[in-house]
Amino acid sequence: MAGPGVHYGRRVAIVGGLRTPFMKAGTKYRDLTTLDLGAAVTNELLHRSNLEPDQIDEVIAGAVVADVGAPNIAREIVMRCNMPASVDAYSVSRACATSTQAIVNGARSILFGEADVVIAGGSDTLSKPPIMYDEKVVDVLMAANAAKDLPSKVKAFTRLRPGDLAPRPPALADLASGLTMGASAEKMARENEISRESQDQYAYESHMKAVAAWEKGVFDEEVMALPIPPKFRETATQDGIPRADSTIEKLSTLRPAFDKKYGSVTAGNSSPLTDGAAVVLLMEEKTAKKLGFEIKAYIRSWGFAGLDPSWQMLMGPSFATPIALDRGELTLADIDFIDMHEAFAAQMLSNIKAFGSAEWAKKHLDRDEAIGEIDMENLNLYGGSISLGHPFAATGARQALTVANELQRRDKGTALVTQCAAGGLGAALVLER
Repeated sequence: MAGPGVHYGRRVAIVGGLRTPFMKAGTKYRDLTTLDLGAAVTNELLHRSNLEPDQIDEVIAGAVVADVGAPNIAREIVMRCNMPASVDAYSVSRACATSTQAIVNGARSILFGEADVVIAGGSDTLSKPPIMYDEKVVDVLMAANAAKDLPSKVKAFTRLRPGDLAPRPPALADLASGLTMGASAEKMARENEISRESQDQYAYESHMKAVAAWEKGVFDEEVMALPIPPKFRETATQDGIPRADSTIEKLSTLRPAFDKKYGSVTAGNSSPLTDGAAVVLLMEEKTAKKLGFEIKAYIRSWGFAGLDPSWQMLMGPSFATPIALDRGELTLADIDFIDMHEAFAAQMLSNIKAFGSAEWAKKHLDRDEAIGEIDMENLNLYGGSISLGHPFAATGARQALTVANELQRRDKGTALVTQCAAGGLGAALVLER
């Protein structure tokens, strides 16, 4: 894609979107599946937008911790929401940038005339992750299943020992490097000289922004009320993670979560394991106007990047952003505000430092000038993943929705949405009004 986001005279608009309240894993949504969350938010979006199900051309969604019973969550959402079976649907996966990939794929479909109306987003729950077992257990189960008689089935199980039955939850680690996200954040904090104090300060400010945003009603229209099963006696109306009582002093008392002896990354300056879902409604510009939708923002450009996960796995924003800016024929100085995924305060501060460094740009991007200094007053205006939560596949759509709404409130401007992602990946999306 070269130049602004216009192709064949077509332009992609964000006209709506919605997300569930985000909750810490193992709390209020513990009885909900990833599909339950994704279908609930999609169904409510259809209701609020007054769209008929047969007006949707395509649904693109993803889940990072996929349900083995519903690997194509997008298709299951179509069927759960009573859309016509003819609605195309497929799932994508790009770790923490999954729903950004869904949005970009939807934009591509619209730009090339393959669709006019697309729902794009993602959903994840860490309350009900798929549990795996040792390969020996799998082999025994397969042998028992293939056995022709009961004695043979019983004999297959005699190979197991009690220790073999220990479950293995999904590993939040990069397969290629062997590093967990937290270990990578610790590595970045050390190599980029990011102090514990600066991480705690950043996390505190993120919570204060999120709390203030809820108090001001910023999220009222973009977060749905979600009745909670099994008895539906309680309804989630706000995120369960922002801490109004957070203080620097409290954060400073938390012990390191990953490097227990020398580390600086704690549960307080990291994004929590979170359940939730988010979707955005994309339309071709002329279709949106014909159907009477007010356009919140246009998609101008995007960029994706990869880097060695064994180095500094979570530096993706610093690699993907220049690509998106170049394709949009912009510089960082042209961007009015930025929303960057807060995986960890150490990751945020490392990327902020890299953005403003000409030396870093020369060494890692082969560019003579820095990407640009980030104005902290215009970064993550209403908090981020540390304070709002991070359901892996939902975060990109959550960011894009908040940014699109902010552009609509201002009735002008440009904004950058960007994420780091496992595997050394980065994503960036430029929106404009």
